[in-house]
Amino acid sequence: MRTPPSRRLALISGAALALLAGCGSSSDSGSGGSASQSPASSSAVPVVASTNVYGDIAQQIGGAKVDITSIISDPSQDPHSYEADTQNQLALSKAKVVIENGGGYDDFVDKMLKSGNNSSAEVINAVKVSGKTAPKGGELNEHVWYDFPTVAKVTDQIAAALGKADPGNAATFTKNAADFKAKLQPLETKEAQIKQKHGGEGIAITEPVPLYMTEASGLVNKTPTDFSKAIEEGSDVSPRVLQSTLALFTVKQVKALVYNAQTSGPQTEKAENAAKTAGIAVVPVTETLPKGKDYLGWMTSNVDALASALDQ
Repeated sequence: MRTPPSRRLALISGAALALLAGCGSSSDSGSGGSASQSPASSSAVPVVASTNVYGDIAQQIGGAKVDITSIISDPSQDPHSYEADTQNQLALSKAKVVIENGGGYDDFVDKMLKSGNNSSAEVINAVKVSGKTAPKGGELNEHVWYDFPTVAKVTDQIAAALGKADPGNAATFTKNAADFKAKLQPLETKEAQIKQKHGGEGIAITEPVPLYMTEASGLVNKTPTDFSKAIEEGSDVSPRVLQSTLALFTVKQVKALVYNAQTSGPQTEKAENAAKTAGIAVVPVTETLPKGKDYLGWMTSNVDALASALDQ
């Protein structure tokens, strides 16, 4: 879905952009520790990713041949409320490859590229690559990094973009992408195993973040749409909708609560507490990479946690 202005990743001010017009060189790391950069040689391809999820995937493909800046990299930061800054703008102005999620999740990237007069960068939009669209009468779930077939497609696009920027290492990028995609296959296998064992069982969510993973695992989301929509948009849940959500746990209509740990609040905490009181497993998930994890390790932990919760 398109994140509303109240929670959309914020754009830096026009005044800050103007300051960059006279900038020379600068570090590409963001303020407050919210951006991360990979060590690389001066000849490495400069790559900017909107989050460390795509930054890590690009690192796996590019290795030492890429210089990665991940704009959002703090696992305690709610990506929807992130405020981009002048360092992000500078990194984007120099990038040869840019990886954004799309679908309204990180609109600031395109705006900053335009403001920075960088029309030559290869821009990879994960939602566009996925081919996913909003269902009839519904809204697009933009959290496509939880969809492993989409990640495989994005991987190929990253390898192609890096190969265009650095033709001498194109074969290496293609091989690394193939190796990475091979490591995605066990995750899809695990989802298929969950589906075989638990297909049709109900789960609850706080936000749509994990739905591609749970749907591929054959699970049915029982959460009232108005609850997860309100939580994602940062608005209040009505008492009636909240009670309907809590009833999922008290009468045990679901086997697990898959909880976005990065955007908790009083209403999601009530759902979590109700699940725990009813003896229903809680599976925390996040929108960005936890510290010390790479994409494959992170997703393996998520799928394994989901399987364990359903087996309880």
